[in-house]
Amino acid sequence: MSTVLTQQSAGEVLAPIGATPKAIRLYSHSPIFYWWPVWAVGFVFALLTYAQGVTFNYTDTEGAIHAVRIHPNKSIGVVFTFVFFLVIMMTHFSVRGGASLTFIAFGTALALFLAYMGWWNPILVALGDLAIFMNLGFYVLFSTAIFAVWASSVLFFDRFTYWEFRPGQMIYKSVLGDGEQSFDTHGMVVEKKQDDLFRHYILGLGTGDIHLMTTGARRAEFTVVNVLFVGSKLEAIQQLVALKPDHTPDTVLTAGGPV
Repeated sequence: MSTVLTQQSAGEVLAPIGATPKAIRLYSHSPIFYWWPVWAVGFVFALLTYAQGVTFNYTDTEGAIHAVRIHPNKSIGVVFTFVFFLVIMMTHFSVRGGASLTFIAFGTALALFLAYMGWWNPILVALGDLAIFMNLGFYVLFSTAIFAVWASSVLFFDRFTYWEFRPGQMIYKSVLGDGEQSFDTHGMVVEKKQDDLFRHYILGLGTGDIHLMTTGARRAEFTVVNVLFVGSKLEAIQQLVALKPDHTPDTVLTAGGPV
């Protein structure tokens, strides 16, 4: 799904803006943002293993005795493995637009085919017999490492580059690269792309991409990927694009509202 916004012309039906922000920033997040289920599930299973686990002693090749704590439920490790695998698949393979519907239709057809052939029962029995055990140390170390990378990227490194919208003006700033560029928003096209079923809706909980295209003497195109709260950000950008630097929200009119 995509939404295209352009600056309003004077001939459109106009209405007062309400509370318009003075500026808004767009941050492009790296794909590691979508890995939050891995560290979240890992920490939950670490807590379960600590509370309900059983301690086993084993002797290594050098004769030293070590104690490890493992959850007795064999399905815990299986669930974590499947979550890890699904996150890798969803973040490395993009399923957009009609392709997502095709993927869902194919999955449904495959499930019905397996049921018709009577193969579901052997598959479920095999999965039920599958046992994967991971100790407390693995859950804690692995989840902490993934969370550290996730947090440093989302909260720190991703903020080195951003797009800031002000009344009638867009500023692209890269702290460690291209410096700062300013663009007039007159005639600017702002397009929201939120058509990746798994990445934007399941893992991203409403993220999306925003495509920006400027006009005039300095034409440029930018794609801001993996923007959080993309819907509300787009509404605020729509209002700011309609403003001029010497305008204030209570004196500027925008299209699309009640008369």
